[in-house]
Amino acid sequence: MNGPLGCVTPELLAKYSGVEFAEPVWFKNGGALLDGTPIDYLNSPGLIHAQSFLAIIATQVLLMGAVEYFRENGGPLGEAAGMYPGGAFDPLGLGNDPDTLAELKVKEIKNGRLAMFSILGYYIQAAVTGKGPVENWAAH
Repeated sequence: MNGPLGCVTPELLAKYSGVEFAEPVWFKNGGALLDGTPIDYLNSPGLIHAQSFLAIIATQVLLMGAVEYFRENGGPLGEAAGMYPGGAFDPLGLGNDPDTLAELKVKEIKNGRLAMFSILGYYIQAAVTGKGPVENWAAH
């Protein structure tokens, strides 16, 4: 659900705060790597200087696989197999009441669907105008 915010933030920072990015528009950033231009995360070559598309894919698969393995096997507290909402994922105790937990699960699904719909809007804007969402918004 942070995807829409992550797509807009670099463009907002570049346009209104003067922060320099190699390519602030979200859909052009990945293409830069395919053209041979390395990607610097957080605009710092010392942090992560991605030069290989295959290395990025391998790292993503490794990290996400480790997280899913960790979640499926009980997580940091050695909980029962399969960590789902509640327990370690609910440190504030918001889902202690079963009715509240059911309502929060529905809200989470709805927020995720709204985020996916907004990303679809970003895709369509990029395909039609060739501009990022902030630039399209500023043009109106």
